[in-house]
Amino acid sequence: MLRILYKIVRTGIVSEAAPGPDEELRAGAPQIQAEILQLLGRALAIRQVDAGSCNGCELEIHALNNPYYNLEGLGIRFVASPRHADMLLVTGPVAKNMEHALRIAWEATPDPKLVVAVGDCGCTGGIFGESYASCGKVANVIPVDVAIPGCPPTPLAILQGILTAVASRSE
Repeated sequence: MLRILYKIVRTGIVSEAAPGPDEELRAGAPQIQAEILQLLGRALAIRQVDAGSCNGCELEIHALNNPYYNLEGLGIRFVASPRHADMLLVTGPVAKNMEHALRIAWEATPDPKLVVAVGDCGCTGGIFGESYASCGKVANVIPVDVAIPGCPPTPLAILQGILTAVASRSE
């Protein structure tokens, strides 16, 4: 036990240093939050739907909630029910078994609603395309407002797509 503790003390901290703050991102946060509040009158509520993905896009979406991207600080939050959502964030090619569930989620989302397809699979069907088990892209099942390409797209690209959808709503 003492040998292990001695080795820990002798080795010290081996992880990378934390990144410094990016003032450019910080300056945009109050402006983005003000625009969302002006458009919606409250925080943007997103319901994320996995329609049959490999979970690569979900990992990047979950990264949006960490302190680095601070999605909630921008006035954007995830909700558990489409009935409380303003936007559906859909990942993956729509599996035949998820087609009906995705339509139910879309119908349960109150108007005016936004739909964002995330990843190459959500935008084009990806390597799965349309087959006996897959309906292909999200737009084959429900109307899509914004498509975010990438396999998987970066958290910054996803955030940019969400903000693009919100901006298109105001036009």
